[in-house]
Amino acid sequence: MKAKYSFIIIIFLIILSFLLIVNKVNASDKLQGIENFPSNYQAYLKELAKKHPNWKFTALYTNLDWNYAIDQENVFGKNLVPKNYSDSWKNTTPGQYNVEVDSGWVDSSRQAVEYCMDPRNFLNEVRIFQFEGLSYDVTTNNLDGIEKILYGTEFYSTKVSYLDSYGNIYNMNEKYSDLILRAGQTSLVSPYHLASRIKQEVGPFLTHSSISGTVDGFKGLYNFYNIGATSSSEPMGAIKNGLQYAKDGKGASQQTKDKYLIPWNTKERAITGGAIFIGSSYINVGQNTIYLQKFDVNDDRGDGLFWHQYMTNVLAPYSESKSIYNGYKNSGILDTAMTFIIPVYNNMPTIPTQSPGINANEFIQDNTKVYCNATNVNIRTGPGTSYETITTVSYQNVMTRIGRGIQAGERWDKVILDNGIVGFIYQTYVTELPPVQIENIDLAIDNTTIQKGETKQLQVSISPQEASSHKVLYSSSNSRVATIDDKGVIQALRPGTTTITVKAQENSVQSQIDITVYSKVTGIKLEQEEIYLQIGESFKITGIIEPEDANEKGIIYSSSNAQIVDIKQDGTITAYQQGETTIVATSKENPDIKAECKVIVVRKIEDSEIDFESPLKVNELEISGIDYKENTVRDIKQKIITNLEIEIVNNENKVLQDTDIVGTGTKIRIKENNHILREYTIIIYGDANGDGKINSVDLLVIQRHILEIEHLKEIYKKASNVSKRVAKPTSVDLLIIQRHILKLHVIEQ
Repeated sequence: MKAKYSFIIIIFLIILSFLLIVNKVNASDKLQGIENFPSNYQAYLKELAKKHPNWKFTALYTNLDWNYAIDQENVFGKNLVPKNYSDSWKNTTPGQYNVEVDSGWVDSSRQAVEYCMDPRNFLNEVRIFQFEGLSYDVTTNNLDGIEKILYGTEFYSTKVSYLDSYGNIYNMNEKYSDLILRAGQTSLVSPYHLASRIKQEVGPFLTHSSISGTVDGFKGLYNFYNIGATSSSEPMGAIKNGLQYAKDGKGASQQTKDKYLIPWNTKERAITGGAIFIGSSYINVGQNTIYLQKFDVNDDRGDGLFWHQYMTNVLAPYSESKSIYNGYKNSGILDTAMTFIIPVYNNMPTIPTQSPGINANEFIQDNTKVYCNATNVNIRTGPGTSYETITTVSYQNVMTRIGRGIQAGERWDKVILDNGIVGFIYQTYVTELPPVQIENIDLAIDNTTIQKGETKQLQVSISPQEASSHKVLYSSSNSRVATIDDKGVIQALRPGTTTITVKAQENSVQSQIDITVYSKVTGIKLEQEEIYLQIGESFKITGIIEPEDANEKGIIYSSSNAQIVDIKQDGTITAYQQGETTIVATSKENPDIKAECKVIVVRKIEDSEIDFESPLKVNELEISGIDYKENTVRDIKQKIITNLEIEIVNNENKVLQDTDIVGTGTKIRIKENNHILREYTIIIYGDANGDGKINSVDLLVIQRHILEIEHLKEIYKKASNVSKRVAKPTSVDLLIIQRHILKLHVIEQ
């Protein structure tokens, strides 16, 4: 019996260990700005930024090992290509080769998965749109843009008509673009994305079986996004599966069907309900790009990776991105502000995986230094003029040829430019350099400890002298601590250590130097600027060192009159007698950096003099629990029972009238003979801008704070932290507020 139990325990431990290994994935990090990308991304993004200065780029650090991610995606049936593709695109494993997973579709090769998952292959003006953020944007999304995306299809400028299950025709007085725009507003999904996805899923014709309403057994049902259209060997199997979902959600609960407006028995319900599905199932849970919907590598949902994927076509993001680009180009909106969220993996290969569509046998492996012998020569994503342009080079631009073309007729070479861009150049424009190479690299810097925000020039000496002008590659082992550009300028970003490596591009010679980034104190903030205390009362004041990542966070507190109030070094103030004094917070690191708070000590208010009715919650000098639907001055005053004077002022100390709305930062003053005895600050969780409402404006304010575009005051930061899990607002709080706005959740006050 003991042996039996021991065996069970061993099996349990093995399973538990496996689960721990599989789920050992750190949460992803998002950092905005080209400088926060690895160096082998930056050159591509800089080229895009030159053309489109309003475009913003966010690095999504997945914290996934590259090979691990590929292993998880390179599973039979997870990624498909058309059967008529060449074998380089297809899985050629015996027993799996040309096996139709879906009609006309077969399993893809590992090279195809690697090519399609490597974001660096698609950082050009056309394919970048697979990384476009797909949330609804009222400033850019409009009917005209939708119509231009639909141009060339039967949806364009067309009024909607549909059939019911009995074959009756219903004609609407609205166009498809009207329905798509309204669906975007309802689902918080970009209607441009919805329009592009409809084109991708059902093509240009209204007669497509998924939206015709005429399929036997599913008459009067519509599925514009092919949701639930899983693969099947049955004729029209995928379409019927999608229409079954349109009919009853494939056994979904009534709550789910109501949420997605199922059944989709009108085109408006299908377009809007499907958009809600896409938004809630993907875009609103962190999969807010086409790439992330195809490759589930961002676990904002918290339920694992690699399974929550919208499509099986491995090239879907590639092809959809061109459709979106064309739509935007035709709309004339390419130069508007857009954000692109681009994944980064650990241990990525130095050279991006080549497209399986490019014949590797037409290139001889090479490592020759070459230069351009003409002006304004295009570097393209593939060997031919039909491929997109990445950048241009001019006379005497040096590069390394890594693949010498031996194609019949027009020949192209594969090269790496000095800035790290990998592409193809017409062989006629390439001339070889003499074979002098770097033998040694020496590094020097005036101080290996750099202040955050500073730049330092790394001194690089190359020998022999004849090779001093040869290209070297700069890299940082931790680009979130410090980056280094192609001129050797180190930019200190945040506290920590990193190793700077300088390597010869032409061979393996390299040298390294360790750098420490120190974040010094730049300021102190006190949560309170003025406090009213009663005799004998204590209150703990909070001092905040700026920036948040400062190395030395120590604060020294003092009172200018200890007979009125005294303060301990943990920030606890105790009031002894009536009067006014000042509390001073001084940085331990820099005594010149200080912040002050005025303290007014008044007489003690007896408990019988004031009472706060439910649902108001009093926590020291803050009041919460306010119903965000009943937050006028009159509503608040009615919940305070006292014979003392009540005065409510906004964050600019302007007295509010009874019908005015209170919000986060509003102050309630208890007064006697026009003298303040007590001052409370109101906090409404979710109201991050103090207007007393919880809406999309608050989402924008919090997002800008998280991205460090602008910083919230402490009271607004506290109101933003609706989850109350950690000390500062995160993307989790954004999701909770968004669910509140959509009436899927109520924020607890």
